[in-house]
Amino acid sequence: MAITPWILFLILVIFLLSLDLGVFNRKTHVIGTSEALKWTLFWIGLALLFSVAIYFMYENHWWGIGRHDGADDDGITATTNYITGYLIEKALSLDNIAVIAMVFAAFRVPLEFQHRVLFWGILGALIFRGIMIGIGAVAIAQFSWVLWIFGAFLIFIAFKTTFAGDHDDSNPQDNVLLKVAKKFMPVTEKIEGMHFFLKIDGKWLMTPLFLALIVVESSDIVFAVDSIPAIFAITTDPFIVFTSNIFAILGLRSLYFVLASILEKFRFLKYAIGLILAYVGVKLLIPAAYALYNLAFDTQHVAFHLPNWSSLSVVAGSIFISIVASILYDKQSRKV
Repeated sequence: MAITPWILFLILVIFLLSLDLGVFNRKTHVIGTSEALKWTLFWIGLALLFSVAIYFMYENHWWGIGRHDGADDDGITATTNYITGYLIEKALSLDNIAVIAMVFAAFRVPLEFQHRVLFWGILGALIFRGIMIGIGAVAIAQFSWVLWIFGAFLIFIAFKTTFAGDHDDSNPQDNVLLKVAKKFMPVTEKIEGMHFFLKIDGKWLMTPLFLALIVVESSDIVFAVDSIPAIFAITTDPFIVFTSNIFAILGLRSLYFVLASILEKFRFLKYAIGLILAYVGVKLLIPAAYALYNLAFDTQHVAFHLPNWSSLSVVAGSIFISIVASILYDKQSRKV
């Protein structure tokens, strides 16, 4: 595939990030729920608007897109997979929000500085995820059985998420990267404004704000280990995987300020996430099962593939049902 769509998309992302930090959030302030909700709707609307661009790019094969190996070859397929991947990443990012809230509480990050930490954390996440997606795409292109490993891993994570998915017992101070960083540079006793580093008496020191950034960044990498294989279960097209993943991440900051204080009310959400991960895991293992069947019985390439719309239905339906069930449960609990 030509490099043009990649360059154009990266230019768009850089423009949006520059607009966010350089214009709308240039001054430090506490982001209220109303402002965060407006930004959340903006990012969701932009992601959906980009799905229209996805349709026309793949339907008309602009810049040769959709012609390369492993690509979605028509507009409907590409758009369906893009939206499904976006929803999966959004669902999995909700778990990440709970961890971020715990990190900010542990390091006592004031509300007015939280956006700065999230901005740079997400900027780093874009880079790391781009690298991970690139490695995953190359590995899948060279060794198709990597998808089977992804499938088994996702089923394991689904079980873990459903039955042991709480993070209440973890301590951000135990983060390995945090301990390594402290060995190389001392830390100031308190947060010093928006500074990540300070020079005191000729020596550079980290601030607790930078420590919070390290933990937020490392937690995103951990969650990417789940989410990226999950999206590869929907499509092996790297452009669809990358763009859906990035748009979901871009809206994570505003979504955090909307949901951080009420996320615990969605008590059934972890079961939806578990179901989604299990579904995509099984979806990846189905070709492996048929390959073994064909090998064992020497058949003529018997195969079965779940249709694209089924993935979108399972993902969207699971999220919707879990949210509605959580709201109804919460209302019923208040009456008791």
